[in-house]
Amino acid sequence: MTFDVYGNAFGLLAAHPVTPLVSLHHLDLIEPIFPNMNRVQALQQLKEPIKLDPYGLMQQSICYVKNWVWTVSVSWGYAVQIFRGIFSARDIEMPARTFLNWYRRVDYNGFPFNTRPFSRNACQKPFVFHLFNTTYDVAANEIVTRYVRVQPNPNCKWKMEDPTQIHMVEVYKKPDPYLWDKVTIFINKKPVATMLPMKE
Repeated sequence: MTFDVYGNAFGLLAAHPVTPLVSLHHLDLIEPIFPNMNRVQALQQLKEPIKLDPYGLMQQSICYVKNWVWTVSVSWGYAVQIFRGIFSARDIEMPARTFLNWYRRVDYNGFPFNTRPFSRNACQKPFVFHLFNTTYDVAANEIVTRYVRVQPNPNCKWKMEDPTQIHMVEVYKKPDPYLWDKVTIFINKKPVATMLPMKE
């Protein structure tokens, strides 16, 4: 499926649907996908995760840190977002409207998919950490991706744990070359079993 957008594609890429990322088009019409880089540098930043696990690139995982009342979204090889509060996976899976439609209009009905608003209030925005580097741990057979926060932290008075003290997030992932050969069974939109194709 192809989505043509203008501007900041972060919201779309950070909530990439559970399908392989095949290509990025019209790069001249979107902002660089990583901050403080030009378009070419930003694409080069994706080379290591693509080399180590092309099947997992930008696949979104969502988890909860209940003690701190946080929702964490990992778009593997691209970005990690920490939201203060517990949000449903259904909401986090929807792309945040950081982009405009093909006609450069702020018409949020102009997309063939559901979107959610992206808050302009700095205290309600997620804390975003972008890919810094990628390494492969041979002994553990794991890919280690490190994500850093580039934007300044907002000065907010919250009565819950504050992610401003976090400077880096590390994600450990085992490469899975058979990711798209599997059939996953879902019940109530939650995976309950995975079947691999039979080997002859």
